[in-house]
Amino acid sequence: MFAFRLEQLAEKLDAKLHGDGDLIITGVASMKSAIAGQITFLSDKKLQNQLISCKASAVVMTQDSIEHWHGAALVVKDPYLTYAKLAQSLDTTPSPAYDIAPSAVIDSTTKLGNNIAIGANAVIESGVVLGDNCVIGAGCFIGKNTVIGSGSKLWANVSIYHNCVIGKNCLIQSGTVIGADGFGYANDKGKWIKIPQLGRVVIGDNVEIGASTTIDRGALDDTIIGNGVIIDNQCQIAHNDIIGDHTAVAGGVIMAGSLTIGRHCLIGGASVINGHMEICDQVTVTGMGMVMRPISKPGIYSSGIPLQENKVWRKTASLVLHIDEMNKRLKALEKKQ
Repeated sequence: MFAFRLEQLAEKLDAKLHGDGDLIITGVASMKSAIAGQITFLSDKKLQNQLISCKASAVVMTQDSIEHWHGAALVVKDPYLTYAKLAQSLDTTPSPAYDIAPSAVIDSTTKLGNNIAIGANAVIESGVVLGDNCVIGAGCFIGKNTVIGSGSKLWANVSIYHNCVIGKNCLIQSGTVIGADGFGYANDKGKWIKIPQLGRVVIGDNVEIGASTTIDRGALDDTIIGNGVIIDNQCQIAHNDIIGDHTAVAGGVIMAGSLTIGRHCLIGGASVINGHMEICDQVTVTGMGMVMRPISKPGIYSSGIPLQENKVWRKTASLVLHIDEMNKRLKALEKKQ
């Protein structure tokens, strides 16, 4: 268990200390669940009423909220960002592996950097290069000639196929598959003929990929994930997709092949995006968006019908099915005028 004096945390987080700096902080929690010895944060003024019953020893908050709190605080401009940094300081997550397990199978041609950890039953094939301080969790598979940059970390049972490139300081969660074949087939009189996928997956630096996500290798050119991209759990990134730097992709998103997404985009959960098109920089697609056409102008885009009572939804659906007929009638009326 970690323990910090509140004054130490204020210095570490570049925050203004309010109250007793000698308080000992051993954890971080939500305002509802926090107890003595823990610190919490207030990032939404709508939740200020929860401060009345909050039992935390200290709260991260803005100067505007300090009058509503009776105890110690760290005063900052952005409480949520400070919370993220605070959580890193108090993180107790163990490493996916320590040292090199005797049961790991490592080809003799593998190039290992300094301070490498490889978990039990991991398999690392020929020609692989692991940079300094890489951590490979138990049961991982790393295919031939793959390169993983220094400081990158794979949790248990990650599979990375041959010839892939993973940048520095990446984090890949359990069950993720990188470099599997893209969905490429030609039709020969009703029979599907497989097209070998000859490209790679190339992932930049400081990328995080959630659990059970799949990123397919390119058919000829590479599938490319830019620097600083974050991808949530259970996403499908198809062959030859390109995702620009610092774009965020929420859970359950499906991207078809040969799609290019710009930098600093936000893709909401469960969205489906068509392939063979481009989305420009700084686009937000809200949750469950269905993107069927290119987007060339930055902004926020939405689609779909919000949840309704079934009776209302059935009427809405019926009206949607008759839009074409209604449009023709409207145009006919306009011509008469």
